[in-house]
Amino acid sequence: MAKEKASSAALWIIMFLLILGLAGFGATNFGGSVRTVATVGDTEIEANDYVRAVEAQVRRFSQATGQQMTFGQARAFGLDGAALSQLIADAANEADVVGISIGDENVTREIMESPVFRGLSGEFDRETYEFTLRQNAVSVRDYEARVRDDISADILRSAIGGGIETPGIFVDTLFNFAREERDVTWARLTGGDLETPIPEPTDSQLRVYHEENAELFTRPETRAISYALLTPDMIAGSIQVEDAEIQALYDARIDEFVQPERRLVERLIFTTEADASAAKARLDAGSASFDDLIDERGLTLDDVDLGDVSEADLGDAGAEVFALDSPGVAGPLPSSLGPALFRMNAILNAQETTFEEARPELQREAAADRARRIILESMSSVEDLLAGGASIADLASRTDMEEGFIEFNEEVFEGVAAYIAFRTAASAASPGDFPEVTELGDGGIAVITVDEIFDPSLRPFDDVREAVIAAWEASETEAALTETAERIADRLRGGAEMAGLGLEIETDRNLQRSSFVEGTPPAFVDEVFDMDPNDIRTLSADGSAWLVRLDAVRAPDPNALDAQTVRLQFSRETTAALTAAVVAAYTQGVLNETGLEINQTALNAVNAQLP
Repeated sequence: MAKEKASSAALWIIMFLLILGLAGFGATNFGGSVRTVATVGDTEIEANDYVRAVEAQVRRFSQATGQQMTFGQARAFGLDGAALSQLIADAANEADVVGISIGDENVTREIMESPVFRGLSGEFDRETYEFTLRQNAVSVRDYEARVRDDISADILRSAIGGGIETPGIFVDTLFNFAREERDVTWARLTGGDLETPIPEPTDSQLRVYHEENAELFTRPETRAISYALLTPDMIAGSIQVEDAEIQALYDARIDEFVQPERRLVERLIFTTEADASAAKARLDAGSASFDDLIDERGLTLDDVDLGDVSEADLGDAGAEVFALDSPGVAGPLPSSLGPALFRMNAILNAQETTFEEARPELQREAAADRARRIILESMSSVEDLLAGGASIADLASRTDMEEGFIEFNEEVFEGVAAYIAFRTAASAASPGDFPEVTELGDGGIAVITVDEIFDPSLRPFDDVREAVIAAWEASETEAALTETAERIADRLRGGAEMAGLGLEIETDRNLQRSSFVEGTPPAFVDEVFDMDPNDIRTLSADGSAWLVRLDAVRAPDPNALDAQTVRLQFSRETTAALTAAVVAAYTQGVLNETGLEINQTALNAVNAQLP
């Protein structure tokens, strides 16, 4: 049980050491008086643990977005608070509060199975283990105590949240709510449906509209930014790549360009050959489908899906599965996990891309890769120039970087503003800040300086006159169409038929809450699911109006093909949410009993030392 429940501990170990050794800000050993940033009962949260937790949050964010960030940016996203909250929760859940103890053999097994401590042989290496800890200023005793506590706490959390199941009536309610279907008839009214066209606006009307709707024509806070930019695309065209290098790339990725015939396969494993044979007999007799067999085992399609595989991937079962010339089930056949039935769903023909066909793309990739390396190698010289007081113009004249200027705000996405890293840096920068190198998502770099910040301001009427006219006309048209739609709705409620109104009628059947109906406003489906049968409503948005009639409401079919899969998914998700809530309530209870103290002075001191 300890091994099974220690999976999160293993993940923590990997993150903890990889972050310290490979990425983040560069772990700092905070000694002296800055040792403890918070205390939960008798358990202290040390400054080093806080730094590592923040780095873990930053690394996860960077992996998810593909963008690196500074500590200042991490704080802007609240990652420092998330790290501290997790440490507090872990401290509150320390297993010694209820006397849970983990034997030495479990701690040893957990450490030995961590890939971080494997040597060249692929096995646990004691020297690598001690060296890694020593490099990160962590003693063997402290680290093993940490592993022991983390496994114990994980077992405790599992015990607290174990056995929780979602009540069936709750799953039924969710299922009925989510899968209910509706039929609706609707018509859209546009400017052409008005009996009298909207008159031309006067200048005074437009000026009043401009003032009364200032939020539509206000420029947000804007930064005037000078920047120097260098991207792989800017230099890749001048890089020559030898044919031998391209050939080497092709050979290294030959599996990508030369693919044997493959199959889309699902594998259902059984405990014994007899069980597998009995299941195959039911399939052959037509008394059960492959999906039925999956459901009976409490599995989902994701659990049995092997994806697209080659004959070699299937081992001893490959020949018989690949002998199928159309979708079907083969077996029982051997697998690494026991006798199994294999369902083949599709045949993917062999594919080959010749070297000559792949050459242009490989040449571009190689040039871009070399360009990224050149830019990476040039970063230190750019930083040296900045340290020596170089300006943006100096960078443009002394490096391959190009100078540019942009008035940047939240509405600007063109050019360099399309880079998330640039947007983040530009939003955080202020006039007078020391310029730093910002790494972009494609391997490029940028250096920015904020020349001036302009407060939000109403754009002058003459500058936005055309936009004011368009907005005024849309507003007036929408108001007139809404009145027209209401009059028509009254006629419909009085017994008139939509088909006799001279409008273009649309009918949509089997709408679900997640449906999207093209040609309708964003709130259309929500409104439909708020209506009763035969209700008639009017909607308006973006200069148009809509008439909507709900024709029918249908409860979901509990015997539908995917009904059980959907219900099972609802059950799993709500059970996970309930479990998390129970664990959180327990954690809060422990905090209430033991007390929490945050050393804000120490926390500020640590934050100030992080770059």
